[in-house]
Amino acid sequence: MIKSSRAIGHLMDLLKVPGPSGGESAVARLVTEKLIACGCKKTWVRHDAAHNKIGEGYEVGNLIARLPGTIKAPRRLFSGHLDTVPLCRGAVPVRRGDRIVPRSKTALGGDNRTAIGCLLSMIEVILRERLPHPPLTLLFTVGEEVGLKGARHVRTADLGKPAMGFNYDGGNPARITIGATGADRWKAEVSGISAHAGVHPEDGVSAALIASRAITEVAAKGFFGSVRKGKKTGTSNIGSIQGGEATNQVTDLMLLYGECRSHDPAFLDRITNSYRSSFERAAASVKNTAGESGSIRFTVARDYHSFEMKKDSSVVRRAEEEIEKMGLTPSLSISNGGLDANWLNSKGIPTVTLGAGQHNAHTLKEYADIGEYLLGCKLALALATAP
Repeated sequence: MIKSSRAIGHLMDLLKVPGPSGGESAVARLVTEKLIACGCKKTWVRHDAAHNKIGEGYEVGNLIARLPGTIKAPRRLFSGHLDTVPLCRGAVPVRRGDRIVPRSKTALGGDNRTAIGCLLSMIEVILRERLPHPPLTLLFTVGEEVGLKGARHVRTADLGKPAMGFNYDGGNPARITIGATGADRWKAEVSGISAHAGVHPEDGVSAALIASRAITEVAAKGFFGSVRKGKKTGTSNIGSIQGGEATNQVTDLMLLYGECRSHDPAFLDRITNSYRSSFERAAASVKNTAGESGSIRFTVARDYHSFEMKKDSSVVRRAEEEIEKMGLTPSLSISNGGLDANWLNSKGIPTVTLGAGQHNAHTLKEYADIGEYLLGCKLALALATAP
């Protein structure tokens, strides 16, 4: 019952509208307009207050639509994120054969507009055809690309306390993601002592030297990049380094921002602590002629917790059953990236993640596979209406 032209039209409309993390108001307005045009009552659709909890100038909170059921059954949640990465700035979608691609040198935004288009197409058919369905909640999150911020701050009460969830954020509709890594986001504030670099450099303590020694030690111990210690695995990265004002001044402040990931919470702690201890040792090792050393302020926030669902859980089985009914072969996977499902599972909503045709996300080669997108729409419809 999914009309291809309608579903593709929704996706093309969504891909044209910018929605950087924190600046999702324009795309949220479009989604709201489309929900109401599909038959949702205005009273069913609202924003929550997640943006107030996030701060950072976020324009709007998560967009939530709660539909009453026509049959008695537990509420089901369907989710996707509104924001796109900066590489999508200026994207213009064009259709080429069985794909939608960016016209010029940008990313497309299929991550995650394919999910939004999929859920809009699902709701349009349900309301147009008056299909029997349990109570449904649609969650369109903000700030997913920069730490799952919308999902972190959503309240289960605002979602209607759903019994299970289906998060859309991927390519192959037959692949069911049942687990994902956990991640720490950290900041190292390295303080040195300023001095004239040409006259008396020995009076200074270089924050740049401290930072370089710390990074060298982390890498030498095997905790930078891909991390493997026996059977334990993870990753880490330093994504931003800032500091220094002039070449003739011994650098007195460096700011480094990074992340660590692992499916094992204890090993994640170990990776992150390796950074902390290396920065502390490096700070103590750099001294001026007066014997003064630098200092470190190392702060960590757990971006999201890892999870892995049981293969025989009800939400996994339901997804498998509906995929098989479509003539596809379901497969289970674990993600090395964070998903909104990380926080939804942490909040007690058993949630799997499915695909709707997005590929090569965060690159100039990003595209949306139209066939997979339409299959994702059909699967969402089946999951929303199956008794």
